[in-house]
Amino acid sequence: MEQIGGNEKIDLKWSVESIRGYYVRIARMNAFKITHRNEMRICIDFPYNTEYITKLKLIPDIRWSRTLNAWHIPYTKEAFAQLKKLFPDVVYEHTRNIPENSPILIPVLKKRIQTHVALGNSKTQPATTPCIEIAVSGKQIVVKMPKNETDLQFIRSFKYAHWNKTQFYWTVPNFGNNADKLKNYFAERNVKLTEHKPIGTFDNDNPKCGKDEFIVINNSNLLLNLYFSFNKNLSQQLKQIPYCKWNGDKRCWEIPYSEKFLDEVKRLAEQNALLLIYHEEKKLKVLPRKSKLDIQNYRYCPQTYIDKLRELRYSKNTLEVYRGMFEEFINYYDEVDFDDITERMIIDFLRYLVTERHVSTSYQNQSINAIKFYYERILGGSRKVYLIDRPREEKFLPEVLSTEEVTAILNATENLKHKAILMTIYSAGLRIGEAINLKIKDIDSQRMQIRVEQGKGKKDRYTLLSNKTLGILRKYFLQYKPKVWIFEGAKGEQYAARSIQEILRKSVEKAGIKKHITVHTLRHSFATHLLEAGTDLRYIQNLLGHASSKTTEIYTHITTKGFDQIVSPLDKLTIL
Repeated sequence: MEQIGGNEKIDLKWSVESIRGYYVRIARMNAFKITHRNEMRICIDFPYNTEYITKLKLIPDIRWSRTLNAWHIPYTKEAFAQLKKLFPDVVYEHTRNIPENSPILIPVLKKRIQTHVALGNSKTQPATTPCIEIAVSGKQIVVKMPKNETDLQFIRSFKYAHWNKTQFYWTVPNFGNNADKLKNYFAERNVKLTEHKPIGTFDNDNPKCGKDEFIVINNSNLLLNLYFSFNKNLSQQLKQIPYCKWNGDKRCWEIPYSEKFLDEVKRLAEQNALLLIYHEEKKLKVLPRKSKLDIQNYRYCPQTYIDKLRELRYSKNTLEVYRGMFEEFINYYDEVDFDDITERMIIDFLRYLVTERHVSTSYQNQSINAIKFYYERILGGSRKVYLIDRPREEKFLPEVLSTEEVTAILNATENLKHKAILMTIYSAGLRIGEAINLKIKDIDSQRMQIRVEQGKGKKDRYTLLSNKTLGILRKYFLQYKPKVWIFEGAKGEQYAARSIQEILRKSVEKAGIKKHITVHTLRHSFATHLLEAGTDLRYIQNLLGHASSKTTEIYTHITTKGFDQIVSPLDKLTIL
């Protein structure tokens, strides 16, 4: 004979069916008032029993709550009377307070019983108080605790408290005295308290993380650096994210920043039961290039340099970029003759661009090309002599607008010419330089096409002429009567790129959009919206004038179409 719970005894030689009958006989059903989703309800608490559930479903408006992990019925006299009729022994608790040794804990016995298992060697296990886990880390506090209505009401009293239904824990913002409130409330209980090192004290180049932590550092909305202890499964999952790669220098995984990828990282953290620690790193301010007025005896780019660029048919834009880059370089060493500048001095200048001016990778690469052009093409130096380390290639996902945001921007643009410019750029996927170079003869209203002449890479192409764009262009032509260029300035000259940028800035501000938007964002949005509408990537590549299909493929990683319908293979498994 073995004693279980109170004063009653059972014979351990009983069959499994006998023990189950004992379990049902002594199990108790409790009912108590709750407020669930701003509605008064009666919560029903009882050990799992299919017969009970079948009876309960006879009560109108009975519901199952995944949050409470319990059934609940309307808080009405009629519903409670029906409950009492079905279960005469139900106990209604005016103050919810379940004793530690309540018979409600007995279902654990049922889970451990198997048919034909000998129970003769079983021993009574001492009752233990369930442990409450509190982890304070960065901007959030994680609380894992057994279900208790009083405790739940306390946790819900915190503003922005959130229940994680996947990993079964509460998160509370770590601000004010929230941490102290939690510690004081659970002071007399069996609490496991963990205080993690705040993310702000981490060395962002090499942060240290615990075994159960997943650190995500957002680098100026460009890159996400992911740090975690060795986890083969998580590493394999991250490799499925486009452009994800291992950075051996930083000892972390890197992926381009996008909201879609960030949501996927958060989901993986939950799936692997890791505490996500998120930190945003402020973007370093790029220092402007020194102007001619700041430098005494400013040195200009040699004419031979300009002539060589023209001889090789470099575009006007490339010519201006190279000229400016090379002038910045030669004025950095303003007291040294061009031909006396050494390779070591070149490398020091490039480091100055990165460490002091904080320029982008593309700017650094352009500067390298401008310098190499002089020493290799003008002076005829060997390529092998001027070896300069290139920065690591960074893959960033472009910012895009939703169709609703594009609509808001265009509707916020009231001036006819300004609206015609923005509609043309978006509807045809034009670069800003291509838009200001458009001539009247480039509009083909018969074939509904726009001819882009000598675009990037000195290539001609045709792109779309939208019906709505054609309509507003006709209104614009009647009012402004342009002569050569489609978009002309006040004196008939080409419209300035800076003016278009200012038009867009004002419209974005008026539309109330907080994203960092440039004119090129309209081109990215054009491509993304075409892809979401089902247009083949090859057609999009031709419309944009991309030389490589790989450039166009980046839009497949931006679109959200169908992403919410992808189901993890884990969700299709039956997990007990």
